Amino acid sequence: MSRPRAWLMAARIPRCRRPSRRSWRARGRGRAGAAAGGVLAATLAAALLIQIGTNLANDLYDFRRGADRPGRMGPVRVTQAGLLTERDVARGMVAVFGAAVLAGLYLAVVGGWPIVAVGLASIAAGILYTGGPWPLGYHGLGDLFVFVFFGVVAVTGTYYLQTGAVTLGALLVSVPVGLLVTDILVVNNLRDIEQDRRAGKRTLAVRIGERATQIQYAALVAGAFVMPLVLRLAGEAGALFWLPWLSAPLAWRLVRRVLGGERGPGLNEVLKGTGRLLLAYSMLLAVALAWWP
Repeated sequence: MSRPRAWLMAARIPRCRRPSRRSWRARGRGRAGAAAGGVLAATLAAALLIQIGTNLANDLYDFRRGADRPGRMGPVRVTQAGLLTERDVARGMVAVFGAAVLAGLYLAVVGGWPIVAVGLASIAAGILYTGGPWPLGYHGLGDLFVFVFFGVVAVTGTYYLQTGAVTLGALLVSVPVGLLVTDILVVNNLRDIEQDRRAGKRTLAVRIGERATQIQYAALVAGAFVMPLVLRLAGEAGALFWLPWLSAPLAWRLVRRVLGGERGPGLNEVLKGTGRLLLAYSMLLAVALAWWP
């Protein structure tokens, strides 16, 4: 395999990102025109770079800790597969996080010290998820980490950069996004539960067991589908609040497979399906919030 292709595999760049939640009720307060577009582009770049840096960190540190072994059922990890050296991946991780800092400089000018704190915390969490002396993912805190940084922080941070404020609506919108993003990790950990147990990686799935993890997956999906109604009752969504429910058939098929005991490589399809559910739900939610008749 060529090195460029190996790097793309290591980065695991998503084919599409969930849409950023622009200010749906920032009438008169949001940035406009080129300024808003520049902030949006920088936000997307910084978020994507932090995601790639985190993927490289996981690839490197899981290999060093023995969690990635021959015969793993998930996507190929380039360090474990010998496609790139540990030194290569470590340098790539530093370079990508450095690029995220550069993208964040503009955002820091726009958003001030809160954005500096969020950016540095996001990079630190990306490294400490599997790296450092007490990796979060090895102590059952991965689910919380994903919910906070890929849900609450991602959505409210984007909203803050566009409007200069954090509102109840932004916080409420971040919840279903965080729940569905977390379910991607839940499926991943459910698939790897036996391998992680043998490697001493005490994920939440290892700690609570297979059946409880299956129920966790279903509960997070259910929570996400309750939130449109919560948004409506809180006065933060209009008459089209129900649009995310159009993705319910996909959600039901995924939940049925997980609760039905899907295991091993079959969960890779559930993993992809959960990503598609997140995208569909998020797009429908964005339309519901943007269109306020």
